[in-house]
Amino acid sequence: MELLKLTVKPWSSCLLLGLLFIFAFLASLSHAEIHYHEFVIEARPVKRLCRTHSTVTVNGQFPGPTLQVRNGDTLVIRAINRARYNVTLHWHGVHQTRNPWADGPEYVTQCPIQPGRSYTYRFTIEDQEGTLWWHAHSRWLRATVYGALIVYPRMGSPYPFPMPKREIPILIGEWWDRDPMDVLRQALFTGGAPNISDALTINGQPGDLYRCSSKETVRFPVEAGETILLRIINSAMNQEHFFGVANHRLTVVGVDTSYTKPFPTSVIMIAPGQTTNVLLTADQPPARYYMAAHAYNTANAAFDNTTTTAILEYKSAPFNGKKGKSRSSAPIFPILPGFNDTATATAFTARIKSLHQVQVPTVIDENLFFTVGLGLINCSNPNSPRCQGPNGTRFAASINNISFVFPRRNSLMQAYIQGQPGIFTTDFPPVPPIIFDYTGNVSRGLWQPRKRTKLYKLKFGSRVQVVFQDTSIVSVEDHPMHLHGHEFYVVGSGFGNFNPSTDTAKFNLIDPPRRNTIGTPPGGWVAVRFVAENPGIWLLHCHIDSHLTWGLAMAFLVENGVGKLQTVQPPPLDLPRC
Repeated sequence: MELLKLTVKPWSSCLLLGLLFIFAFLASLSHAEIHYHEFVIEARPVKRLCRTHSTVTVNGQFPGPTLQVRNGDTLVIRAINRARYNVTLHWHGVHQTRNPWADGPEYVTQCPIQPGRSYTYRFTIEDQEGTLWWHAHSRWLRATVYGALIVYPRMGSPYPFPMPKREIPILIGEWWDRDPMDVLRQALFTGGAPNISDALTINGQPGDLYRCSSKETVRFPVEAGETILLRIINSAMNQEHFFGVANHRLTVVGVDTSYTKPFPTSVIMIAPGQTTNVLLTADQPPARYYMAAHAYNTANAAFDNTTTTAILEYKSAPFNGKKGKSRSSAPIFPILPGFNDTATATAFTARIKSLHQVQVPTVIDENLFFTVGLGLINCSNPNSPRCQGPNGTRFAASINNISFVFPRRNSLMQAYIQGQPGIFTTDFPPVPPIIFDYTGNVSRGLWQPRKRTKLYKLKFGSRVQVVFQDTSIVSVEDHPMHLHGHEFYVVGSGFGNFNPSTDTAKFNLIDPPRRNTIGTPPGGWVAVRFVAENPGIWLLHCHIDSHLTWGLAMAFLVENGVGKLQTVQPPPLDLPRC
C-alpha cells in the first residue's frame, strides 16, 4: 500500500502541474485583445530646419502613432490614403503567419492603396515580444511614414531583466529639406546616387546642432536613480548609426523580438530596420546629458555626417537662475566612434547572443550563397542626363547578379494565387553565376547585373542556410538584409570571402541571436539559418532604401504544406487591385 502511494503522488503532482500550466495558458489567451486603429495617410505642414514642407504623415503625426500591444493580441488597422501617392504599410518584423496579405511591400504581397482608397490590415502577434516598428513600404514614403510597434509580454509574464521604471521609444530617422519623393524621382531619372539627407532626427526632431531646431529638441525627464528601458529603432532610410548617451552605461537586453544575454556598452551600432533594447540607470550627477546618433559609414560614398541629439534631463538638475533658462549649463556630449569605425561596430555586433540555448537547424536542406552589392548599368549614351552615375553609367544593385524588378501589372502574391503567368519566374540562382574573388579587384565585366523578377522556391519546412557575401563591386559596404515573414539565427560572420571548409566550423549553433535584419560586414560575409515554415511570398532585401530601389532584393516563395495550418489564408475581400 505504501508503495502504491509513492507511485501515485508523483503522477498526481505532474497531472496537477500540467493542469495548472494549461489553465495559465488559457488564461493568457483570454486576456488577448483586438486593437482597432484608423491610419489616415495625408500631407500635413511640417516645419524643420526653418522651412515648412507639405509632408506625408499618419494622423497628422511625424513620426506616426506608437502602437502598444501584447503577445497574442490582434491588430485591425484601416489605412486610408488621402495622399497623392500610392502607399502600402509594412509591420516590420511581424511573422504574419499564413497571412502575407498583411505584410505590406508593394507589388510583392499586395497592390498599393491608391489615392482616395483604403485597405484594412488584420494580423495577430504570435509568440513574439520586443520592439518592432511599422513603416510605408512604397518607394520613399517611409522617410516620414513610420512609427514604433511595441509588443509587451502576455499578461503575467515578466521581462527576463529588472522591471524598468519607464520605457522610451527612440526612433532615429533622416530628414530631407525637400519632398523625399522628389529626391527619389531625381535619382531615378539621372541614374546617379540620391542626394543625402539634410539632417538626422530623434523622434522626428533634429536637435540642438541644426538651425531653427533647438526649441523643439526632444527632452526626456528622469528621476535620479531610476532605470529606464530605451527601445531604439533605426528608421533611417540609408544609414547605419552609432548611438550613445553621455556618461551613462547602456545594458543591451534585446534585439528585434528576442531577449539577449545582457552586456554593458557605452555605444551601440544599429542598422536601418534593426531595433535594440537597452537599460539605462540615471546614476550620474543630476544634470542634462545628450543622447546622440551619427552615421556609421562603410561605403566609399557621400553620407550625412551631421549629429542628431535629444536630452536626458534629470528633474533634480540645478537651475542656473537666468530668466527663460530652466536648467543649468549646456548638456554634456557623449563620445561617439568615428564615422568609419568598423572595429567598434563589429565588436558590438559580436557580443549579441540569445538569452538561452536555442534550436538552430543543424541539418540543412537548402544551402544558398548570395552575393550582395552594387553594380553599374552601361549606357549607350554615356554622361547623358540619364546616365549620371560613375563614368557615365547608371547605378544598380543585385543579389547573385540579379537586379530585382518589382512588377506593376499585379503583385507577386496575387499573381501566384490567381495563376497569372508572365509576372515572375522561380529560377532565382542559389549561387552566383560566376565564381570570382568577391572582395578583391573584380573585373569590370562582372559589374553589370541582369534585371529580372526571379523568386526562389522553398518547400514548407525546409531548413535553410543563407550566406550573404558582400562584394567590392563599386564599393564594399555593410548591407542590412531584412527577411519578411521569418526570423533567422545569425550563426557566423567574418571578413573577406566566405570559406565553407573553415568558416562553417566556427559557427555558433548554441546561442546565436535571432533577428529579422542583419548587416554584412563591409568586405565580408554573414551566415543565417531559418526554417521556412510560413507559406507565401516573402521579400528579402537590403534595408538601405537607395539599394532596394536599385534592385538589391529577391523573394522566397514558400510553398503550402499539409492541411489548413500550413496553407496561406484566402486573400481578404478588400485587397487592393493594381
